[in-house]
Amino acid sequence: MGREEEIVKERLRKLDELRKKKINPYPHSFDKKDNASDLQEEYKKLKAGSKTKNKAIIAGRVMVKRDIGNLIFSDMRDSSGKIQLQFQKGETPKKDFEFFKKYIDTGDFVGAEGTIIKTQRGELTILVKKIEILSKATLPLPEKWHGLQDKEERYRKRYLDLVMNPEVKQVFIKREKIIDGVRQFLKEKQFNEVETPYLQAVYGGAAAKPFKTHLNSRDIDLFLAISPELYLKRLIVGGYEKVFTIARNFRNEGIDRWHNPEFTMMEIYQSYADYNDMMNLFEDIYEYTAKKINGSTKVEFRGKLIDFKKPWKRMTMKEAIKKYAGIDVEKMSMKELHNFISKNKIKIKGESWGWLVQALFEHFCEEKIEQPTFVIDHPLETTPLCKTHRKEDRYIERFEPICMGAELGNAYSELNDPVLQKKLLEEQQKMLKKGNEEANPYDEDFVQALELGMPPTGGLGLGIDRMVMLLTGQDSIRDVILFPFMKPESEVK
Repeated sequence: MGREEEIVKERLRKLDELRKKKINPYPHSFDKKDNASDLQEEYKKLKAGSKTKNKAIIAGRVMVKRDIGNLIFSDMRDSSGKIQLQFQKGETPKKDFEFFKKYIDTGDFVGAEGTIIKTQRGELTILVKKIEILSKATLPLPEKWHGLQDKEERYRKRYLDLVMNPEVKQVFIKREKIIDGVRQFLKEKQFNEVETPYLQAVYGGAAAKPFKTHLNSRDIDLFLAISPELYLKRLIVGGYEKVFTIARNFRNEGIDRWHNPEFTMMEIYQSYADYNDMMNLFEDIYEYTAKKINGSTKVEFRGKLIDFKKPWKRMTMKEAIKKYAGIDVEKMSMKELHNFISKNKIKIKGESWGWLVQALFEHFCEEKIEQPTFVIDHPLETTPLCKTHRKEDRYIERFEPICMGAELGNAYSELNDPVLQKKLLEEQQKMLKKGNEEANPYDEDFVQALELGMPPTGGLGLGIDRMVMLLTGQDSIRDVILFPFMKPESEVK
């Protein structure tokens, strides 16, 4: 029998013994009055060696247990932090002292009542007068130094990661504050928050392969949303002028440090605005949120100091290619472009001029852009949902904010010409039928909405997960999603 099996067997024996003594190891509730962090703050000036008559009632998980005979020390952690419990013969009632000594193991949840003291070493402590078991753990916690160090295991068993690495929780508390900050900023700008469906009969709004499911009661296939865009535009048609949603998107694509199949995206649409207004709004959101969360627009990410202070740099896609690839795409013939792409072994999505330009940008430029930069004026072919550039008809009024080699979002001067939109979506449908899995199906209802009339509109999408990564200095998207996608454990083995 292995060591863990022996520990489990012993814990199950204790569990059985508790039940025989009519002690419920899993009571229904506990009247917790205090939090560890509040007590630490309240008594931080209490002198070492001091005792008070002030009572505390606290509950949490036993992380450490040190039995030194007449004294037992225990580190207990609740959601706010850590505090020490002390059991002392002559001070702690005998039955409580013996109960903790005999039945409580690390990992168990307990409720404790006692008086506040500070040890000679300056450790704030509860001198326990009453102890109650709240949940008996039958599995042991990993050993501190040999336990949960494997990142894959940490992501797979986030509950254990949070128990053993309490600093991880601070990232997710910060994530919550970031989302609250973004929401507060938009509410103050009179944007209305709305919800859009995750289950859709016709998907669209992004170049992505969807996840497919089936609604049994209607015997129809449905798709998980790849974007809320087309529904938000319907709301603009319906009379909303400023809308946003913070939604889950589901895309059947690869997984890496920047990508998870299920992720959080905020999309914003504003009537009578264009992509210039969206650039201003995007950098305003980032600057505001960085200051609110970190107190500064500057953050360190992968050893680099990034500054989100506005205004961000603006650079057209052709300028970026000229800077990083050393070529002028507007002065090259199609043959010259093809030869250059072939020479550099670059994959392309299509044979037209625009797709060649897009491929050059992705290959030579994207990873080299570190500071926040708006890459503007993309080739016409790259999306069917954006207005043609007002000055150069081979481009569209689209931008992507790039930082540390990653796209932080996407934005357009939205296409509102129903005749052109119908033509472009029909072309998408043909591409889909020919096998392009990232093309969108034709959405007749959306076209009908545009035929009723949609005002000039600016729209943007902002990746919440990537924003959290940057503002918290986390290296992978899996570090900012509580339960990232992982291979089933059976496949790993």
